[in-house]
Amino acid sequence: MSYAVLADLTVVIHALFVLFVVCGGLLVLRRPRLAWLHLPAAVWGTVIEFGGWVCPLTYLENHFRRLAGVAGYEGSFIQHYLEPVLYPLGLTERVQIALGVLALAVNAAIYACLWRKRSRRSG
Repeated sequence: MSYAVLADLTVVIHALFVLFVVCGGLLVLRRPRLAWLHLPAAVWGTVIEFGGWVCPLTYLENHFRRLAGVAGYEGSFIQHYLEPVLYPLGLTERVQIALGVLALAVNAAIYACLWRKRSRRSG
């Protein structure tokens, strides 16, 4: 398998992971056992986002790109791939924190519903 393919595969996995972090709570509503996967992923994504850090998958992708003879990119996966599409005028730190809080609030509401539903069943 070529390094370019590995880099592209890393992008796909990274995109799916971001989608799972943001929307995984909805999957947990249908399959509560997925909470064991979603909760750590959501915590990781939130910590990375609020900390302003770069996910290790970004470094892995850039590593594969360099091995394939292609220049990598600076910044994070979200900055490189999603910001130009979702935020053509730029993403400020304030907006980034607001979006992080929104994602956290949505997932917290979903887990609160699950907890209530489970408490009623066991009580």
